[in-house]
Amino acid sequence: MGGFKKFLFRGNLVDLAVAFVVGAAFASLVKDFANSFITPLIALIGGKPDYTRLSLTIEGTKFPYGIFVTSAIAFFITSVIVYFLVVLPTTKLIERMDRGKEATERECPECLAEIPIRARRCRFCTSEIVPLAKTP
Repeated sequence: MGGFKKFLFRGNLVDLAVAFVVGAAFASLVKDFANSFITPLIALIGGKPDYTRLSLTIEGTKFPYGIFVTSAIAFFITSVIVYFLVVLPTTKLIERMDRGKEATERECPECLAEIPIRARRCRFCTSEIVPLAKTP
């Protein structure tokens, strides 16, 4: 039981649990945003995108493909919203924050692995490397 207890309280598992809960809340937020703003905008242009009633019947068996089509449209809308309202601004913000930071690693010329700037030997392929002088 001690090992199981350690496993449960490891940082990675707790971080994963928190990320899952926050992700679920965020998914709900994005879904509600899409339903409140994006879907009505689409309805203004081409009608309400609700195809859940569409189905195909083959030999008495009903295939409700409209549910999938509606979910696919919702997924696409949600993906676009997340990209343009979350991913893109966050990437730009991180780039701005990292502009002034000094690089601490470089590529090994032999194996292209990331190694410390002042390294004299690659820790991966063990080739000798001329260290870069540290700038004051």
